Amino acid sequence: MLIAFNKPYGVISQFSPSGNKPTLKDFISHPDVYPAGRLDTDSEGLMLLTDDGILQARITSPRQQLAKTYWAEVEGIATDAAMALLLTPLDLGDFVSAPALGASLIAPPDLWPRTPPVRYRAAIPTTWIEITITEGKNRQIRRMTAMVGFPTLRLVRVAIGRIGLHSAALSPGKSMVVLPENLF
Repeated sequence: MLIAFNKPYGVISQFSPSGNKPTLKDFISHPDVYPAGRLDTDSEGLMLLTDDGILQARITSPRQQLAKTYWAEVEGIATDAAMALLLTPLDLGDFVSAPALGASLIAPPDLWPRTPPVRYRAAIPTTWIEITITEGKNRQIRRMTAMVGFPTLRLVRVAIGRIGLHSAALSPGKSMVVLPENLF
């Protein structure tokens, strides 16, 4: 079984309780499924859960080169030069990221409101970018955008492989069973 889940902001990517924050247990009722990868508590969007250990390993293994696409609202007016830097290996201190598969400026997407909203500063504009990577290390997108001079304010994973939030029409907190063959 493979489940696509639109993780809301503030939800922890695990089933076991952790403080007073909501967890996957508050949203997913299917027994014996486990996350195939994680999203930080302050990130939103597509997560995949499965009861198949081999499939879970295929989804999370960097060797599989499974594309993960994100929309990031960044602080400042991002430049084409910054997008070009994201397409190169970046030394993030504890590791060097693989080059992004794609990085481009996009129009502000039509997304659900975030609760709480992203902080607003009248004097500091924001830009939306789309970035696709094959890794998925701890806070990788946030660290990459900060490294090129544009800190991430909001981060939404919109696709893993060929499964996307919009194709699944998932609103925050909702899930649905999807076919694994639609992933790769």
